[in-house]
Amino acid sequence: MRSTSAVVAATLAGFASACSTPGNFVVTFYGYPDNDPPGPATAYNCGGRNNRAGGTGTYNDPVTIATAPGELNQCEIVYLPFLTKYGRVEDYCAQCDADNKRGQPHIDIWTGSSTQNGGQAQIDCENRLTPGGRYSIVRNPPKNYGVNRESVLARGLWTKSMC
Repeated sequence: MRSTSAVVAATLAGFASACSTPGNFVVTFYGYPDNDPPGPATAYNCGGRNNRAGGTGTYNDPVTIATAPGELNQCEIVYLPFLTKYGRVEDYCAQCDADNKRGQPHIDIWTGSSTQNGGQAQIDCENRLTPGGRYSIVRNPPKNYGVNRESVLARGLWTKSMC
């Protein structure tokens, strides 16, 4: 009986370390027009994208995330339950870095095209999509979580027809 309990305890400990759900993240959005410099370039080359932001949000094609160095690992894949999408840390975010230094986790999520500048209309839409509040993410997620493949900008995943 003791050996069974030890196996169960070890298995549960493995699950706990395999997947974690840190919370309290500020969530914002960015894209071609407000990237620094404007365009699709990313700081890290992850998954063969050749330093270009993008993604549909599936595990094999995660949406680009920017954050502060050390907040998450470069090229780490996380699950974003509030968007029902996977994301990958591919970029640096100056505001995220400033927030992180004050103890506030912050992720900036790529929206829109990697080939067209959506201009001020896209920036305005990103600002409307920014939800306020704090959100959890899933680190080391399994590959089989549900995914919404629709673009964040297509109709605004927070509420219908925001943009």
